[in-house]
Amino acid sequence: MPATRLRIFVSSVQKEFAQQRHDLKAFLLGDAVLRRFISEVFLFEELPAMDRRADQVYLEEVERCDIYLGLFGYDYGFEGENGISPTEHEYDYATRHGKTRLIYVWGTADKNRAPKMRALVGKAGGELIRRRIEDVSALTAEVYASLVDYLDSIGALRVPPFDTSACEGASLKDLSRKRIDWFLDSARRERGFPLKANTETKALLTHLNLLDNGKPSNAAALLFGTNPQRFHRSAETKCVHCHGSEYRRPFAAQQIYTGDLFEQADQARDFVLGKINRAVGIRDVSNTAPATYELPPDAVGEAIVNALAHRDYHSNASVEVRLFADRLEVWNPGALPGTLTLDDLRKAHPSVPNNPLLAESLYLARYIEKAGSGTERMIELCREAGLPEPEFELRAGSFVITLWRDWLSDEVLAELALNDRQLKALPILRQQRHLTNSEYQAITGATRATAKRDLEALVQKAVIVARGSGRGAHYEFLKKRLKNGSNGSTHGGAGNGA
Repeated sequence: MPATRLRIFVSSVQKEFAQQRHDLKAFLLGDAVLRRFISEVFLFEELPAMDRRADQVYLEEVERCDIYLGLFGYDYGFEGENGISPTEHEYDYATRHGKTRLIYVWGTADKNRAPKMRALVGKAGGELIRRRIEDVSALTAEVYASLVDYLDSIGALRVPPFDTSACEGASLKDLSRKRIDWFLDSARRERGFPLKANTETKALLTHLNLLDNGKPSNAAALLFGTNPQRFHRSAETKCVHCHGSEYRRPFAAQQIYTGDLFEQADQARDFVLGKINRAVGIRDVSNTAPATYELPPDAVGEAIVNALAHRDYHSNASVEVRLFADRLEVWNPGALPGTLTLDDLRKAHPSVPNNPLLAESLYLARYIEKAGSGTERMIELCREAGLPEPEFELRAGSFVITLWRDWLSDEVLAELALNDRQLKALPILRQQRHLTNSEYQAITGATRATAKRDLEALVQKAVIVARGSGRGAHYEFLKKRLKNGSNGSTHGGAGNGA
């Protein structure tokens, strides 16, 4: 454990930045590198009730801290008897006590700030270098870069974090100006990025915190390098299309994609979309016929970019995209941050990116959306498409995202060896998702006993599951293929009344 243990005081108008304050604390204590050096992140709202003046408490905490982290927005906040807000009191107190001050100004519309907040931003600007940010993704990236620089300056970092450290052997000549021009155009169009289209390479990298003592960082090489694999051999994406539902050779198709992360994301996404089923509509609106894919393209892209942005680049493993007859698996070498659980990914959660500087550039080009929302978005897209929710797992040293396909493919049907009656009923069952014994008889012309045998056979083959009893007995189509040979039967199975 390093000897350096920092106390960080987060100062802002609490009401204006209620969620951002908690997200920032979760990031600082969850990042694999920063959490080794941070002992406490102070948020005033987390204090229990006590018989003490609020200003006395927060000023004492400023005095105890090593770093004052100020987030200045549009509101000035509550003004005390002397007309000064707690945020300005805290800033002034940190200044008088010689604390390291990191100031982040939220937004660019200075004319919309409260006059006293505008004055506070100006005062801070006259005393130190501020950074402007407009969203949580930029905030975590900027705070990350500032703290790494601080830790490095005091000699606490023997080995700097991967994405901030210089890419050994690389120079600005190893970066693609064509890719940088594309990025500037994309970021300006998609996110209102402030730098001009003809911004010099060094100026862009400086703005994005992608230089280490004037040299391109590992993040810069991965994002904009002409040949990133020259410096990071495992920074590639392996795509495999499997026969059936097991990972077994020979594969139906296999590709290894290299190049920068934007290229890998595009190529891996196209690999998947080119091999899954799609329905082509009619040209009633434009000259291009619309296509509906069995997996939502945005969910596929989100899963792939999530892996590229958050993987452990110290690992010799690569990102893997495995397409099966019933599912898509995206493997990301690494693990979840310590503050997040798998269950947290299914609800609103803070962003704790493993590589904040990579994530920020991918966000600016709209390859990922706002921080911490990717897994929720995948869940939402799959629900809208009538598919099962994605699964998130930690498996064999990797974080794995599984998107379930319409699993009953021609290959799977061939394996199941269904009879003609079952095949005749299957399209209706898949469309309406449930069926009774009586409905099966009407579709197939089978007797009641034959219908019961056919349906029970489909239960054993894990195509349907029996639900209810008596008059409510019916069979439901399984949205995804069950693992471990489960036959899909449940308590309260359908009886003769189905």
